[in-house]
Amino acid sequence: MQARRAPPFRAEHLGSLLRPDYLLQARREFDKKEITQEKLRETEDRAIVEAVNMQREAGIKSITDGEYRRHMFCDGFFDFLEGFEEVPNPPLSIFKLYVPDIHAFVANNTQPAATTLCTGKIKHVKSGYLPQFEALKALVHPEEVKNIKLTLAAPEWFHLRHGEHAFKPEVYPDREDYFNDIAAAYRQELAILYDAGCRSVQIDDPLLAYFCAISMREGMKEEGEDPDVLLDAYIRLYNNCLAARQPDMTIGLHLCRGNFRHSIHFSEGGYDVIATKLFNEVNVDCYYLEYDTERAGTFEPLQHVPRHKTIVLGLITSKFPQLEDEQLLKERVLHAAKVMTRGTGESEEEALQRICISPQCGFASHEEGNLLTAQDMKNKLQLVRKLANNIWEDA
Repeated sequence: MQARRAPPFRAEHLGSLLRPDYLLQARREFDKKEITQEKLRETEDRAIVEAVNMQREAGIKSITDGEYRRHMFCDGFFDFLEGFEEVPNPPLSIFKLYVPDIHAFVANNTQPAATTLCTGKIKHVKSGYLPQFEALKALVHPEEVKNIKLTLAAPEWFHLRHGEHAFKPEVYPDREDYFNDIAAAYRQELAILYDAGCRSVQIDDPLLAYFCAISMREGMKEEGEDPDVLLDAYIRLYNNCLAARQPDMTIGLHLCRGNFRHSIHFSEGGYDVIATKLFNEVNVDCYYLEYDTERAGTFEPLQHVPRHKTIVLGLITSKFPQLEDEQLLKERVLHAAKVMTRGTGESEEEALQRICISPQCGFASHEEGNLLTAQDMKNKLQLVRKLANNIWEDA
């Protein structure tokens, strides 16, 4: 079997890494205006150098900055667009309660955090991701630049959460117009990143996985929203965002069922209900799929993945420290390859060539992170590497 020379690699990870305590402390001090932006940047650089070294030591080729310059995984896009404004204390009435994470917050008597709404015409005026990419470029070896993976926010992030409240009707009378301007901004963002040398992008989108949840689908129908029609609209939005993508920029789509602080997840349900559209209609190269527990369902939907696309099986949990059994993981990978052949007619060995492996999500989608230690995290990534070496020659 041939080694993969371009992303996704056989042994992958999802981007976010546990922040060291000294970085979290520095950010608290910065928020209180006790240290300068320059001092915070120096602390971030130190932490990122350590994170890059850890990824190398674990045998992971894809390199990220751990999202150490962010509070949440979804930061960096909408907050830099003209036309969007942060709402510090949003009223509950502007949220869609059928969205699993919103439902979970309300059920626990927790007010949803600050959000961002569209209040004017959308325009790309500044890249929030470019400085992160350029800074990481400066901290890695020249030959590693091509392996840098940048994680981006999903283009429908605020729309699913807010529906008709996501934008002012006097600005955008039609949601397709709103989507079109988001897509134009996304295309510009990708062009800027490409020109800077970025060749691997991962779009993090738990919202598409929410369409697998029966509770959300039923809740949408009760409010007169057809989940399948909205999913179609989001797929059009995605393809509009990616319409001008360069062929040598790998675009991956990551779906999980929530990864909030302290290892919380928000939804359950297999990919079956969205598999055909997800795998055949979204113009991406690969899919990073949560598959560490039964809440993600079976491998049966993988038979809908076309032969020109790759899947990254998230078999190893990033939420808890216990290490999975390597032999059982290998058996699951081989089973996934067998399922894939049902839809394509390819051999199991050919299907195996289109599989990579990873943890099911990041280790710290929220800066507070999941319930495991830095050593646990490294152990997980080393397990990903060992498993890849066990399955593929020269992985």
